[in-house]
Order: sequence, then structure tokens, then C-alpha cells
Amino acid sequence: MNKMSKTVLLIILTCVLLVTGCSEPSTAQVGKQAPDFTLQNLDGQSVSLSDFRGKPVLINFWATWCRPCIYEMPYLQETYEEWSSKGLVMLAINMGESPFTVKQFVQAYNLNLPALIDIQGDAAHKYNIISIPTSFFVDSDGIIREKIIGAFPNKGAIEQHLDKIMP
Repeated sequence: MNKMSKTVLLIILTCVLLVTGCSEPSTAQVGKQAPDFTLQNLDGQSVSLSDFRGKPVLINFWATWCRPCIYEMPYLQETYEEWSSKGLVMLAINMGESPFTVKQFVQAYNLNLPALIDIQGDAAHKYNIISIPTSFFVDSDGIIREKIIGAFPNKGAIEQHLDKIMP
């Protein structure tokens, strides 16, 4: 193989790697096991997704500065209030903000749904979060049944996805 052919081959290979990526594929995929994570809640206690095996879980990635996240938060709170007594676990994972900032937000909006802090972005990385809000509906076997990117327009929009995970 001549020098020109080797150069062209190297360029093609580099382009393929850039387009397809060299990193590991997202581990959070619909139909697959939800990746476990351990994060701190607002009281500083460790909470793991695996703590809730056997229960349906709604995971929501959000931030206090995200307008669509703020918009949907009351609907998540209403869903939490109604459905937690029916076995639903809700985990609102804040991305990259301090516990102080999240506590202020939670108090300002009168929220009591479980908020977790992902300061380093470890859970967000495992779930390949590229846009917020993003929500995952995980069944009692720990399988992701649905992924929704974007804000829910109302409580009913959340509830229509719960049939995929609620017994």
C-alpha cells in the first residue's frame, strides 16, 4: 500500500471514529435494566435506585434554572402526592447544583417529592442525559419501559405513561 493510500485510509478511519464515537454506548436504554446510582438526598442520606427494586420508579432529571423543568414540577408533585400511596417511587434528580440551591427551590415551590443531588453528573452520564427535563419510567423489575424528553404539559400526561410500570 502506498503512502497516499495509507493516508486516505487513516483519514477515513478517523472520520468513522468521530462520527460513531469511541465512548461506551449509553447504558440507559428502553427495554434494558436501569443503571444503578447512589446519590445524596437533601438530608445528606445516600439513596440508590437499587433500594427500590420491586417498586415502579419515575426518575426525572432536572435543574432549578431550567424553565421547562420549573413548568412541569407542580405536575410531578401532584403525581407524587397521588401515586406514592399506590406504590410509585419518584426520584427527582437535580443536575449539578448545590444542596443549598435545591433546598431553596424545593421550599419556594412547596415541594416534598424526593430530590436527589447529582453534583458530579454521574447518574446523568449513566442515563446519557443530553437535554432536560428527561424522565424514565422504570418497572418493578428495574427495566426501563419508557424515556420521555421534555416537560410534561400536565399531570394527565405523566399518568398516561404510568400504565407501563404500575401493577
